[in-house]
Amino acid sequence: MPTQEGGSDVLQKLSIPISIVIAGALIAGAVYFSGGAGGGQANGELPPVDIKDVKIAAHNPVIGDANAPVTLAYWFDYQCPFCKAVDTGGIPEIPIEPAMPTLVRDYVETGKLKIVFKDYAFLGEDSETAALYKHAVWELYPAKFYEWHEAMFKAQDEEHGGFGNETSILALIRTIPGLDANALKAKVAEKREQYLALMAEDQAEGASFGISGTPGFITGKTLIPGADDLSAFKAAIDAQL
Repeated sequence: MPTQEGGSDVLQKLSIPISIVIAGALIAGAVYFSGGAGGGQANGELPPVDIKDVKIAAHNPVIGDANAPVTLAYWFDYQCPFCKAVDTGGIPEIPIEPAMPTLVRDYVETGKLKIVFKDYAFLGEDSETAALYKHAVWELYPAKFYEWHEAMFKAQDEEHGGFGNETSILALIRTIPGLDANALKAKVAEKREQYLALMAEDQAEGASFGISGTPGFITGKTLIPGADDLSAFKAAIDAQL
């Protein structure tokens, strides 16, 4: 698989093993893989997957045409720097071109792709809080979901502490026209246990496909287990078009 122009072969595959999370050294201990999408991981070959086996439930935010010919399922955590690298960029230690803006512009907005957003909130209390609000935003203001989603990643700072608790999320919500922070806070309080159960369901589903950290993606029969280059996503999507 060719790398991005100006890129480096060693930046083709980035992922977050859980052991690194526990050690508290995600970025410093990040493992850089070479090889194309669907290639080998450090611990062996990727397991077989099929997007047809991925559940798309009412609680999963979706952007794009419901009848788009290609689906991308995306497991993520709002506290994950590798997810931010794919979504919006801005992580100096992970210098890849963010894939999401191009995927949305060239594939989602042209009717070729829909993206399904899946919970994998495993990096602590702030991760859980952000995922709870994700569910509330999708339930009350689905048309505003993606704007809020991107704003969350742009606001991300340090992994533990800093932005991400309820107070800071509510402050961010108040900057987005069309979102009612009080209504969202009330919805989270009302449906907290239901949302937690749905979050656990999404994470268990991801684990069943071999996803052990964030981000993780499935499209067609390709598993992309990390913050890969834009070219990996385009290759996997174009093969289905």
